[in-house]
Amino acid sequence: MQGFGILFAAIVSLIVSAAFNNTYKAPSYDEDRLHSTVPEADYVWRIILMFGSIPAALTYYWRMQMPETARYTALIAHNVKKAVADMSKVLHVEIEENFEKVSSNEVKRKNNWGLFSPQFAKRHGLHLLATTSTWFFLDIAFYSQNLFQKDIFSKIGWIPKAGTMNAIQEVYHISRAQTYLALCGTVPGYWFTVAFIDRIGRFWIQLMGFLMMTTFMLGLAIPYNHWTTPGHHTGFVILYGLTFFFANFGPNATTFIVPAEVFPARLRSTCHGISAACGKAGAIVGAFGFLYASQGNPPERGYRKGIGLRNSLFVLASSNFLGMVMTIFLPEAKGKSLEEVSMENVDENAV
Repeated sequence: MQGFGILFAAIVSLIVSAAFNNTYKAPSYDEDRLHSTVPEADYVWRIILMFGSIPAALTYYWRMQMPETARYTALIAHNVKKAVADMSKVLHVEIEENFEKVSSNEVKRKNNWGLFSPQFAKRHGLHLLATTSTWFFLDIAFYSQNLFQKDIFSKIGWIPKAGTMNAIQEVYHISRAQTYLALCGTVPGYWFTVAFIDRIGRFWIQLMGFLMMTTFMLGLAIPYNHWTTPGHHTGFVILYGLTFFFANFGPNATTFIVPAEVFPARLRSTCHGISAACGKAGAIVGAFGFLYASQGNPPERGYRKGIGLRNSLFVLASSNFLGMVMTIFLPEAKGKSLEEVSMENVDENAV
């Protein structure tokens, strides 16, 4: 559903900016720098941001109505009876009584080693390294692509130069371009994952996604001068859209799924959180790094000369390639229960 969230965010921006642009006329930045941003433009980003509070509030309410997962209640909270009751409520079926005969002591005798134990390092140390690094490398590329679409679109001529528009018009044109990308690349990519994740498997989808993102990034970077000449912009946009498609029919979906499956229940959220935190660290690197690195000659006002957009695309391709390499160390969870893939049903002293 994240794909629909991205799409609707762009649509909200499109509607709000169009409404303000029709109501409050302003000259372009080149014509009049001071008056190209009307005072009312300050409400545009506030209204767009406020719309995000609506699904957030609904999410909070619905989450409060949901019971804790049965695995957590039984294995961590050691309340098997409540776990059975919650499962009956959610599944709308009566659970067999013999399920309740599993005693709390039996649950407690299961493997109880912690995150910093030799047992965890032996069983899941490499898995944690793989989930954290793949999420990190993905977000370097994914967030830099998302945050700086306007710079890329402007440089290839898909949207007008910033100086030829006023502030609200720029929001409108960027939102329209992002809507097209979401419709043609982002949303279909997510739903291809939904359709194939239990057929192809998490491992192969992630490996393929990183490989295709690397390929298309190189396809943008190597003939970059060709793509920036008039008449070739459509090809650039198609390749750029395909990187979003394979990001979502690939690691942007699976890097979130895999850490929720490969670790034992008592450490699952912790390891998922560590993996996600590394992803956000990658997002920070991508956001700030791409901003400074992509500066050409001359750079934008207030920035120093960087390596340029073309070389920045090579860096993003390298990040995707490293993500593909680290994917090799992940197990496949397709067709397995959470206990099987996390090895919770394996004896404590077994590998």
